[in-house]
Amino acid sequence: MTTIRGARARARMEVTAAIKDEARRQLAAEGAAKLSLRAVARELGMVSSALYRYFPSRDDLLTALIVDAYDAVGAAAESALTTAPGAPEPGAPAPGPAVAPAASGPSAAPAPAALHSARWIALCRAVRAWALAHPHEYALIYGSPVPGYSAPSDTIGPAARVGGALIAIARDAHRTGGLALPPLAEELRPEAHRLTALLAPDLPPAVVVALTAAWSQLFGLISFELFGQFNKVVEERDAFFTQAVTRLSYEVGLGAPPSADPLSRGAARS
Repeated sequence: MTTIRGARARARMEVTAAIKDEARRQLAAEGAAKLSLRAVARELGMVSSALYRYFPSRDDLLTALIVDAYDAVGAAAESALTTAPGAPEPGAPAPGPAVAPAASGPSAAPAPAALHSARWIALCRAVRAWALAHPHEYALIYGSPVPGYSAPSDTIGPAARVGGALIAIARDAHRTGGLALPPLAEELRPEAHRLTALLAPDLPPAVVVALTAAWSQLFGLISFELFGQFNKVVEERDAFFTQAVTRLSYEVGLGAPPSADPLSRGAARS
């Protein structure tokens, strides 16, 4: 009996995966608004009533695709977070306060603050790389809302993964004394405290406000590139993106201030 149940579970997983794969093909061809369970069933050689046993409605199928997309981009961000230079080893004790390197020059080890900024840049690049490789899934979660669809609470956790990874970098920097406080307008302080209680109670409110702005600007940069707003405007997009997210890291309080950015110094001399 256990063997039969296991075979049925595997068969259900395979059919579910096939349904979602066909739905993604329809997203690429027609867009989310035109996703149809009947069309998916027809392409898979299934009767509609059989498909409804897997996804009772179009909205259930959309939710599954949305959760998968959020989880995929979140996994890309989290992987970059753990593999970038300077990432803490799993289970390793927290390092001490950030200090400047004893020596300078090519052989000198980068300061801990610079490592936090490097992790931020690596994470942002990973999110962009995922978006460019999966444009239709990115459009599903960060593009125009699907008419008639309201995302359920099941999507909240997966949707928070990229933001959570960005917060983790700031949290590591704060714990080691490598996080500078960004400016905070006095009139924004009540909202800053509300956001802090909601998102990261262990971080200074000024940092949480800067993180929220940087999170939105990261996806704004990616959306402009992916949806064509940079066409005939920005040509060197890799370098442009890296410069933009590097400055976002400064605005959050990671790394050197913008005036110490080598790219900024070079621009000032030119």
